[in-house]
Amino acid sequence: MNGNKAYYPARGRVILHVDMNAFYCSVHAAEEPDKYKGKPTAVAGSVEQRKGIVVTASYEARGRGVKTGMLVGQALQKCPNIIVIRPDFHLYRKYSSAFMNIAYSYTPLLQATSIDECYLDITGSSQFGTPLEIAADLQRRIQDELGLPCSVGIAPNKLLAKMASDMKKPNGISILRIRDVPRLLWDQPCGQLFGIGSKTAAKLREMGIRTIGQLAAADEARLKARFGIQGSWLKQAANGTDHSLVEPDHEPNKSIGHTTTLPADIQDQEDIRRVMLNLSDQVCRRMRRQKLMSRTVQITIRTPDMKTITRSKALSVPTETTEEVYHEACALYDRHWAGKGPVRLLGVTLQNLLPRDEAAVQLDLFDYGRQPQKEQLNEVIDQLRDKFGESALLTAGMLGNDPSVLIRNHKIRGTSLQRDGQRFTQEEEPM
Repeated sequence: MNGNKAYYPARGRVILHVDMNAFYCSVHAAEEPDKYKGKPTAVAGSVEQRKGIVVTASYEARGRGVKTGMLVGQALQKCPNIIVIRPDFHLYRKYSSAFMNIAYSYTPLLQATSIDECYLDITGSSQFGTPLEIAADLQRRIQDELGLPCSVGIAPNKLLAKMASDMKKPNGISILRIRDVPRLLWDQPCGQLFGIGSKTAAKLREMGIRTIGQLAAADEARLKARFGIQGSWLKQAANGTDHSLVEPDHEPNKSIGHTTTLPADIQDQEDIRRVMLNLSDQVCRRMRRQKLMSRTVQITIRTPDMKTITRSKALSVPTETTEEVYHEACALYDRHWAGKGPVRLLGVTLQNLLPRDEAAVQLDLFDYGRQPQKEQLNEVIDQLRDKFGESALLTAGMLGNDPSVLIRNHKIRGTSLQRDGQRFTQEEEPM
């Protein structure tokens, strides 16, 4: 995309820290919105006994004085109408896996640090946009697909990305550059610097070092004499320096999905198919970027009364093509929902993914001759979109019923697109 060089310096890194907001309470609100959404809630280890500890509280409860670590009895005194929920860690793990999968679709360099937060190294992900665009898209998708709020920090290293994600909650996006550290952090107490606990902060106060700025200016030899090798880290961190790498989890991506909340409820077949085609196109393109193929197609349908259903089908042959995913998604919709009423949200998810070079593509005689052309068409279309943007090429089916390929915004020099015997050749120049 134009302008990415300004955001991806040749020797710099771009790190995101994704922090789910009030995760446990948000999961329950997403799972049962009629019971919990917009209400003061708390998840506590012991609901029946008033001595239980609040594990987390919704922002509605926090606004009334309820805090993590507070006794349930104290929480009830602060907020008499608070709803106390028993923990459901199986449910939390399910939603955690889902939001990690969304994050993983932007980069394989993902490090999960807990059930509700992770780091992403997006230095090499400029094909998805600028860092701010990636953060906004990631945040929006987590909200649209899972119903969960999150805050995202953008920075040149993990330390500052973590500090940035804490700046705006809930649903915030913050950028913290090294040059911003003196202005934004140095007046804060040392205990506000990520990695400094209460005991270390107390020892620093004993040394007359109370603010992050004072720590940044402190004599390193003096710090090392008191804290050992950690003294060097303390001074570096106060100056915004952190050389630690994002250490990716090597578990393969198990699914790639995309949902869209519609601007108005729809049930017309042509409208449904247009949305399904757009969703299929997006998930297949993301899957091909990761050189994966899918063995299962799943659709998600949400009705105006917020009822959500999912239906899936295992494929006899793994696929990476929009056409095949779109066909299966429409067939699932027709079989399980067509004629039953309007829908508010639609989604397409590709599951049981496997690396393309490991996929034993069992082509039947009909597909054998067409497969090279399909792969070539996908490759050319992906290359053009990488160069000119997602809207440079659309299937006409996204605009109407014609499934042919449309070229928009640019003409493409020296490139031939062939599909079902139709060839498109264009010259590169602004239209």
